[in-house]
Amino acid sequence: MTKKSNTSKTPAKKKPTILITNDDGITSPGIRNLVEAVKDLGKIVVVAPDKAQSGMGHAITIGQLLRMSKVDMFDGVEAWQTTGTPVDCVKLAVDKILHGKPDLCLSGINHGANHSINVIYSGTMSAAMEASIESIPSIGFSLVDYNYEADFAPSRHYVRKIVSSLLGKKLDKHFLLNVNIPSVPMELIKGIKVCRQAYAKYEEDFKERKDPHGKKYYWLTGKFVNFDKGRDTDVWALENNYVSVVPVQFDLTHYKLKEQLQKNWKI
Repeated sequence: MTKKSNTSKTPAKKKPTILITNDDGITSPGIRNLVEAVKDLGKIVVVAPDKAQSGMGHAITIGQLLRMSKVDMFDGVEAWQTTGTPVDCVKLAVDKILHGKPDLCLSGINHGANHSINVIYSGTMSAAMEASIESIPSIGFSLVDYNYEADFAPSRHYVRKIVSSLLGKKLDKHFLLNVNIPSVPMELIKGIKVCRQAYAKYEEDFKERKDPHGKKYYWLTGKFVNFDKGRDTDVWALENNYVSVVPVQFDLTHYKLKEQLQKNWKI
């Protein structure tokens, strides 16, 4: 009796769906470099603002219409641009484009730092946080360089290194990282350091000026000041040429103060 050969094949493993967005707009070099870093790691779908939305934080569009159109900007990658904020982009992607939740959301690569207090104002991190709220593991990436022609090669390397290390792992559904990459040549980057958020912020100054009609207007300026001398912060890591990785959460409850108030506050 002839023994039948086993011709069954192991089914191919389904590639993860990766949603990519940003706050600098769909034409920015940062998002193009993010796509290039991970495009072979899964099914990539880009949904990003049609113009720069820096500093929008967690803003959403209410009371105004939103438009969305498909664009051919990334070779072989489905991409859409919207008139909305970074958070709008995530919401639209889940509800109208993917019709479900991706396996991972990546936001960036932002032009400029999103360390310390910047995480509060950042459209980059708010998009990633929105994904986390929607139970989608997410990461925000930023390069500490505001130059439009910044060198993104080290960023692409570390984006791929971080994303590759996480794909296939069982991540918490609210997994959220804030990753900042120093603006130095690859050979000067010392590695990756998991940090806490520094207590550092801008000491702001509004410059008062007059327009051609003689009416006053104000221009926001300021100086970044680090009040935190700890060697375990994102600011310290970046100043010492490490890639900083800060685990972030959207639960803003101050648990220690909550316990103190429950115990001692008599009203």
